[in-house]
Amino acid sequence: MFEIRIDNAKYWKDCVSAIVSLVDEGLFTISKEGISLKAMDPSSISMISFTMPNKAFSKFTTEKNANVGLNIDNLNKILSRTRDGEALVMKDVDNKLSLEFIGQGSRRRYRLPMVEVKKSVEKEPSIEFDSNVEINGEPFKDIVKDASLISSYISFKAAKDQFSVSARGDSGELEELHDAEGGIMRKIDTKKGAESTFNLEFLENMVRSCPTGNNIHISLKSNEPLRMKYNIGDSEVVYYLAPYMEE
Repeated sequence: MFEIRIDNAKYWKDCVSAIVSLVDEGLFTISKEGISLKAMDPSSISMISFTMPNKAFSKFTTEKNANVGLNIDNLNKILSRTRDGEALVMKDVDNKLSLEFIGQGSRRRYRLPMVEVKKSVEKEPSIEFDSNVEINGEPFKDIVKDASLISSYISFKAAKDQFSVSARGDSGELEELHDAEGGIMRKIDTKKGAESTFNLEFLENMVRSCPTGNNIHISLKSNEPLRMKYNIGDSEVVYYLAPYMEE
């Protein structure tokens, strides 16, 4: 049994939007520390690791650890109806997730059936990254959009004090170079150079939910999965994306 309340229901909506961008169902773990989820997308190209600490909630009670399997697409549709100023109370009732939206002088309740979800991901990949880049989220979203105009893939290259982006397709080529000093790049830490190419559709989905004003942290190792992470309030969203390998 658990009961949790968040005073700003839109905050939970934003978190779920970051999850549904990659997976349409998943297993939430509710423990005394908070809520977490690890899941692979159906193609096994990408992974998400999501954590939301108990301090993000105004009420957080659970008798024991609970695993809640949900159709996240359906959950996201319900949360899209969140109204300004509403709080949200979630609890388990008869193997269903009760979502009660509480506004000024109003209440409405949904019950979403829990589903059986195979927990196939226990931990994040163990990769010793060679380069870590911290970049302003909004301009990075623009870079990804620019690349999608001409290609389905994007290449990242990190070298000493430089982060470069390139994309090539039948309709043209894009190259961007960013220095460590000023601009959109906040910080770069490079043990040695790293370069890899990734699927743009997945990257667009991954960056979409980064809040305005937040930075995105990118970790690279040549021909290894990319790690991308950012915060939504007190919550942390971590994505992994396998590189594109030409046959």
